[in-house]
Amino acid sequence: MNDLDAESISLGILASHGGSNLQAIMDACDNGSLKANVAVVVSNNSGSLAMRRARKSGIPAYHLSSSTHSDDGDLDVAIKNILKKYNVDLIILAGYMKKIGPSVLRTFHNRVINSHPALLPKYGGKGMYGDRVHKAVVKAKSTETGISIHLVDEHYDHGPIISQKIIAVDSAEGVEFVKKKVQKHEHRFWVTTLNKIQKGEIDLDNAGH
Repeated sequence: MNDLDAESISLGILASHGGSNLQAIMDACDNGSLKANVAVVVSNNSGSLAMRRARKSGIPAYHLSSSTHSDDGDLDVAIKNILKKYNVDLIILAGYMKKIGPSVLRTFHNRVINSHPALLPKYGGKGMYGDRVHKAVVKAKSTETGISIHLVDEHYDHGPIISQKIIAVDSAEGVEFVKKKVQKHEHRFWVTTLNKIQKGEIDLDNAGH
């Protein structure tokens, strides 16, 4: 795998649904604000907007899921092989709703990162994703939430946090308000964090130490 502080880093992006974070990263690559390229996109949803966004931009996109591989181990290896085929330096989970398997994690050790729409360790763990997170924030009447970008390990929302952003919110505005506010910041925060990784300001091999 290439050093992440190379002139440009090659990204593999896994997404399940709309792919708005994917689009933000592709746009940043295209306009030069991020020295990287999206080499391949993998989705567990054959009809996802993320797949369509990638193909519209000429980026190879693959549907790999329990529909294509009934065995979890086979699916894990298939995803790993696609990512290796495109020589990706870094794997980004951009709204990817499936757990990453051991083969991918071994092959791309300390090179798989995920964003979570809250300030981990709050509102994280199995079953805490999407609107469920924002509902929990609103229910708790919290005045702040945020974004956590972290290394991925074998547990949900558990790996070392590499970057966090605090966002002030008014929970009385409701779930949709909180969700949109977080998403607005999340797009920019991905690009900011990836730039820091590319420049060596964030060292993934020493995260959490």
